[in-house]
Amino acid sequence: MLVDKAGPRLALARTETLTEQAYNRLEEMIVTLSLAPGAVLSEQTLSASLGIGRTPIREALQRLGHEGLVRVLPRKAIIVTDTDPKRQLLVLEVRRELERLLARASAERATEAERLRFQGIADGMEAAARTRDDIAFLRLDRELNALLAHAAHNEYAARSMRNLNGHSRRFWYLHYKQAADLPKCARLHADEARAIARANPVRAMAASDKLIDYVEAFTRTTVTGRR
Repeated sequence: MLVDKAGPRLALARTETLTEQAYNRLEEMIVTLSLAPGAVLSEQTLSASLGIGRTPIREALQRLGHEGLVRVLPRKAIIVTDTDPKRQLLVLEVRRELERLLARASAERATEAERLRFQGIADGMEAAARTRDDIAFLRLDRELNALLAHAAHNEYAARSMRNLNGHSRRFWYLHYKQAADLPKCARLHADEARAIARANPVRAMAASDKLIDYVEAFTRTTVTGRR
């Protein structure tokens, strides 16, 4: 049975299209394992479950396919892909460089409205740290990633980063209860968002590096089983 954990949505700067709604809800269900690795998906079933038409569902699944979270076999099946700790370390090699670039560029180029959103995300991450709210953390993480991609005004880096974010969030959700410190991780995200809000590219890059250092250590613990 499908369980949709979408709940109340974070305030958005603009109205989402139906395809964006479908993508955000499906991506969250995959990340939070409501749609588990190996699950076979049906456009018709997803459409009925989410109350969204089949065309937006199909377009969302195509986007998830490009990002590697599902595998689309034309006229056969749509399958949620698996996750591999060792491959996640390769994801982090790329993510480290891209996130540093996006953090610096966002600190330099973000508009005043975008800086206010970065500050709001920082405040939200601090609240998630205090309450240990994993779903709030994941939604804020997705919002931060989207805002980084937009505020940096570098479409090439943003496009590359989009293919990594869902994999990182799903891996974290799968293993964080055994090996991660949610409050610390949330506060590291808050530090990055706050540095960007304050237009400080040097601190933004340093905060990005500290965040990826932590995520890499968490991932290696998952791979080796040793803290």
